Amino acid sequence: MAQYYEGIGRRKESSARVRVSAGSGKFTVNEKEAAAFFTRFGDVADILRPFGAVGQEANKYDVTVIVNGGGVAGQAESVRLGIARALQMINADWTSALRKKGLLTRDARIKERKKPGLKKARKAPTYTKR
Repeated sequence: MAQYYEGIGRRKESSARVRVSAGSGKFTVNEKEAAAFFTRFGDVADILRPFGAVGQEANKYDVTVIVNGGGVAGQAESVRLGIARALQMINADWTSALRKKGLLTRDARIKERKKPGLKKARKAPTYTKR
């Protein structure tokens, strides 16, 4: 197998292991074609943003992704972060371009825990006077 560069991306409950190698533009996610896995409009374009940020064409690289956990949006963003981190491994000079576009920042927002005495994290039961 050819040399590959690996990047791990996480978002909410999702985590993605991304491998980028020189190739013909094959993009597979969990053994499926990327467009078949991410069916929402704009998801695949958003995932490939790191390639545009560094001035590279996505069809010059093969991308293989193993993603699990979370929902569609979290998985898409975790794959995007993984690709950005893998590109950073390929060429460290691309770090500033990726950072400027906000592609190397891990979004730390996660679901808040439920507290005792409340219905959800912050929703209180209805107050009754009598």
